[in-house]
Amino acid sequence: MSGSTKPVRRMSAAAGILLALSVPAPVRAEPGGKPETAQDGARDADQDKAETSDKGSDKKDVDTEHLFGFTEGSDAGEKGEQEAVIDTVTRIGKRRDGPGSSTYRVLDTRFAYQFNPIDKLSIEFSAFGALRRQRNILDLDDKSYGTFDGVSMEVKYQFLKASKEQPLGLAVEVRPRFTRILPVEGNGADIFDIESLLQLDVQVVPDKLWYGSNVSFEPAAGRQRGGGPGYRSSTFLWSNALVGRVGENTYLGPEVRYLRGYEGTFLNRLESEALTMGPALHHRFTEKIWLTIAYAGQIWGRDADPALAGRALGLNQFERHNVRVKFGMEF
Repeated sequence: MSGSTKPVRRMSAAAGILLALSVPAPVRAEPGGKPETAQDGARDADQDKAETSDKGSDKKDVDTEHLFGFTEGSDAGEKGEQEAVIDTVTRIGKRRDGPGSSTYRVLDTRFAYQFNPIDKLSIEFSAFGALRRQRNILDLDDKSYGTFDGVSMEVKYQFLKASKEQPLGLAVEVRPRFTRILPVEGNGADIFDIESLLQLDVQVVPDKLWYGSNVSFEPAAGRQRGGGPGYRSSTFLWSNALVGRVGENTYLGPEVRYLRGYEGTFLNRLESEALTMGPALHHRFTEKIWLTIAYAGQIWGRDADPALAGRALGLNQFERHNVRVKFGMEF
């Protein structure tokens, strides 16, 4: 009896093994109920990688408008964007008149609102205030006061938008302004000036290093109040900056500016020229809140007045030191 059952047991065991091998491997079901195979899983993994890569490539380009310190970047924004800016430039240091201590310190503050009616076009309205203290300065009267200093409008159009594929940005800006104070002397006046500005920037190394350059011409004309003499002047400016990313939202680099100040509205007679250099820092606290700080110290210059021949620096029309602090909020 036992001998006859052994072949049956062996056949049962073999049949069990064949049955186990013939059962299909379990499959994973998707939420919709459709089973997912190993090939489908690999395909989904590849798709996830592609989406991650696309998101990285869609990262917003750095806004260069306020990136370079005193130099202005070419970016002009997109339709519907708005921005509020507080921009203060402090000008310090003139040539002393005789023995004793001297002071020349002017804080020019601009309160601005900017909006974009269409892509690549920005319009900005500004109101200016001034705080001034000057004492024992050559050819200038002693003064100490604070006052409202006029209004301006800035219209900017961007012809080229920089990107990783096309690194050049190019814009033109026009800035008509009415001012109530002579910029150097501090006397009361009614002055109209209009600055024309060419703005260029380049992504030298994509997302890491940027170069910015401005060329500016600014004629001014008016008259001092109280029956004073007429006023005619013009300024030429060429500025250059190179900034690099030093943190996730922080940018730092050197800036060099060359300035020429003239008597007459069309660069008639040179009065002073100066070369300044200093660092520029830009930081974004959030995507829409930012701060720019820049310093420009005069490292070379001269005055055309024969009485000042051989004197260092061009201090007749320009200052020894300039500090800019600009804070903005986009909304």
